[in-house]
Amino acid sequence: MLHPLNKSATRLALVIAMALSMAACSHGPDESAAPPAFTVENNQYKVPDTSPLRKELVVQPVEMHQAPHTMTFPANVEADPARTANVLPALTGKVVELKVGLGDHVTRGQLIAVIDSGDLAQANSDVVKARDALNLAKKALDRALGVKAAGGNAVKDLEAAQSGYNQAQAEYDRARTRLVAVGGEPDAQTARPMQVTAPITGYITALTIAPGTYVNDPTASMMTISNTELVWITANVPESDSGLIAKGQKVDATLVAYPDKVFHGSVSFVNPVLQSDTRRDLVRVTFANADGLLKPNMFATASIDIPQPQQVFIPQSALLMNNDSVTVFVEVSPWTFERRTVDISYDESDGTRVLKGLKQGDRVIVRGGVLLND
Repeated sequence: MLHPLNKSATRLALVIAMALSMAACSHGPDESAAPPAFTVENNQYKVPDTSPLRKELVVQPVEMHQAPHTMTFPANVEADPARTANVLPALTGKVVELKVGLGDHVTRGQLIAVIDSGDLAQANSDVVKARDALNLAKKALDRALGVKAAGGNAVKDLEAAQSGYNQAQAEYDRARTRLVAVGGEPDAQTARPMQVTAPITGYITALTIAPGTYVNDPTASMMTISNTELVWITANVPESDSGLIAKGQKVDATLVAYPDKVFHGSVSFVNPVLQSDTRRDLVRVTFANADGLLKPNMFATASIDIPQPQQVFIPQSALLMNNDSVTVFVEVSPWTFERRTVDISYDESDGTRVLKGLKQGDRVIVRGGVLLND
């Protein structure tokens, strides 16, 4: 036998079922459903005249033009090595005077240091001795020529006098040249301390000497002078992108120090050898820097324009994801569209490059296509 509660539940279920059946019978046939917003048949999406989608969908023809693709790389400011000079002592000695300090601006030929050098005194002495020997050889040659003219001298004596004069002349020229090379003056009556002058115009960016110190190594730099009127911004380009960069390409550089300023230039040098540790190529751009804003070792970002062939461009809003493919809706007849898979390239500020799937003259849905994306 059924429990009284089970009997009540069964009776209630029967009553509800009968009520629903009677309610269904009391109504007439179903009213016609609203027409669909679009229909799909054979991969064609048709939007009827009465569809509200006609107010939502925007259709435009694709654009086809040629524009470079901009690639961005980390970079830094460098001084041009051809405009950087390490000042080496021509001879050893004691620094008597230091005429400049770190950061000072110097001009080419300006006196920057004075060194008391025993080697310079020796060079001056060599010139004096060579000059005296030359004068003596000249007198001997003149006497030999006079005797020869009088008919009282052998030819070999004249030749010996001429040879002696030639050797004395060569030694004098050598001594003068060396003295000039180390900063001396061959025609000075007395020897003076070695004067060191600036080889180029620029700023003292490194200094390793002070008054009273000795310079004993002629290969050790006393100071470094850098001319920063022209500097490099060197971009570090990955090996995978190095084949895209060529001399003459347009470059825009920005720096952390000047976020609102853009420096314009072009690629002036592409290193033919990759850096072995980073596997990157150094791409250098020369910038005029008369105002001194660009300081060596500043961090920068270099945007290089890579030339591209003429390609189809569409707005990013036209692109739709369909499984693992990128698709667009192409108009094949008025308000009839088909889904088409496209291969895309770079995204640019004015749209996305399409490599395959569209051609000039095609019309695509550029807004609202997601409403058809089933």
